Amino acid sequence: MSVSSLSRSPQGNLPNAIALHANPSVNYAEKVEETLALLKQAVSQFSPVTQASSLGAEDVVITHLINHHALNIPVFVLETGALHRETLALLERTQAHSVGAVNVFRPSTEKVIAFVKRHGQNAMYESLELRKACCQVRKLEPLAEALKGQRAWVTGLRREQSSNRAEVPLIDRSDEATKGQIKLNPLANWTWGDVWHYIATNKVDYNPLHDQFFPSIGCAPCTRAISLGEEFRAGRWWWEDEAAKECGLHAKNERQS
Repeated sequence: MSVSSLSRSPQGNLPNAIALHANPSVNYAEKVEETLALLKQAVSQFSPVTQASSLGAEDVVITHLINHHALNIPVFVLETGALHRETLALLERTQAHSVGAVNVFRPSTEKVIAFVKRHGQNAMYESLELRKACCQVRKLEPLAEALKGQRAWVTGLRREQSSNRAEVPLIDRSDEATKGQIKLNPLANWTWGDVWHYIATNKVDYNPLHDQFFPSIGCAPCTRAISLGEEFRAGRWWWEDEAAKECGLHAKNERQS
């Protein structure tokens, strides 16, 4: 693949996410080493451990590191039944090419049907409570299944992503006493430019929605492209206040973080 092809979107005439964002920090190499060291520590000290992947840019970086270094960290994806077709296509490609397991967890069909029948297809737009209830059925319950028997899980959280995540630690032990699980955030110190530099230099497959100004990608009804100057996660649940913009996967002591 040529440099010119890496710098163009699938449409051919617009710069893609790599051209727009790949700009490593001065200490990028040190960050990569820190991340790899934490992933190796996860295997040696926190097994069984699994990676939670939304198939976003951060997550494909982590999965690439896991595969490239043959680390025993299986990956799981929550297929909510409401993902973009681009995300589903990337999931298929990831399963086909991954060295390790890529497990898919889905919500209860009966519960999804019951929720939609009772509240409607667009319930998430009507109130914060209904949006969170939708996330509960489509994301949180499958997440609980995915984490059964795991001592630790790996996420793509970064401090730069939002004010709610500004203090994300590399090793989060806040749930260890209550849930018996440790959350590992190996990209906590990475910038968006670091993420895209890694994707560019390692030719990592990524979600083409990133080329269409979707920096953060979730379920299709709850994600939109962002405009110049908007916050990183402005396209997620854009009709809600900033403080509410989480689905509950990364809740902290009754506070959505």
